[in-house]
Amino acid sequence: MSEFFIQEQQLSNITRTLVKDEDGKSLYLLVGRWGTRGDALSLYAMNGELVASIKQTSFMFGSRFELYKGFKKVGVLRKILNLNADFYYIQHLHWTVSGNIKNHHYSIYQMNHKIMEMSKATLFTGDYFSLNVVDDEDAPLCICVAAVLDYWLYNKKKNNGRKPIMGLGTCQ
Repeated sequence: MSEFFIQEQQLSNITRTLVKDEDGKSLYLLVGRWGTRGDALSLYAMNGELVASIKQTSFMFGSRFELYKGFKKVGVLRKILNLNADFYYIQHLHWTVSGNIKNHHYSIYQMNHKIMEMSKATLFTGDYFSLNVVDDEDAPLCICVAAVLDYWLYNKKKNNGRKPIMGLGTCQ
């Protein structure tokens, strides 16, 4: 199990987000933007290799996002309507996401097997999102899912006259 940290910051339209380990070492760079169909975020290892991406395929209510590991499509993330709780499903991977998205405290499961848990953490260098990922191979996809959930959370609060933005902070 590994823990990844993303600094919680002011939202921006075009984002470059560093993902670090518990020692503060930069492991990934998340770049891209949200707002219109076809927009995407790409996650790169620090050596420049594309490890995962997520592409917005629809923008209407019930937006869909395609998940890619490298260049291979591995899933489609959709919000499942539920009046009492936040619940998301990732087709093809058979992952479910549930918890308190608003407070950035949720988990990803495949059946009864936990894939990731997201929470907030306060360190001496600031406030962070903490992603505890059981299998390091799943980390790139989990980071992309966290980016979309953050986007959906903050997009709900946006004024309709303004272009939607992606969350999860900016590089430090």
